[in-house]
Amino acid sequence: MAVMEREPWTDVRIDERFERIDSDIRDLRKETKEGFQRVDKRFDQIDKRFERVDDKFDAVQRNMTTWFIALTSSIVVLAAAVIGAGSIA
Repeated sequence: MAVMEREPWTDVRIDERFERIDSDIRDLRKETKEGFQRVDKRFDQIDKRFERVDDKFDAVQRNMTTWFIALTSSIVVLAAAVIGAGSIA
């Protein structure tokens, strides 16, 4: 069985195609990296918005605590006044 002689032009063409494929892969990696950087920037913006929402929740919680203390104090003072008025009579 005769073995075909290897022709150098096919090796050159294969090498050229692999170089093109390597170039395409490099371009895809670059595009992917840039895309992830854009997504990371958007997540940073979302994180900043959540920080503002957290600050608003903290303010609401402070207000609720203040009103709870004021209401509880008023009830205690009212109860003391009623008990005091009952003991005088």
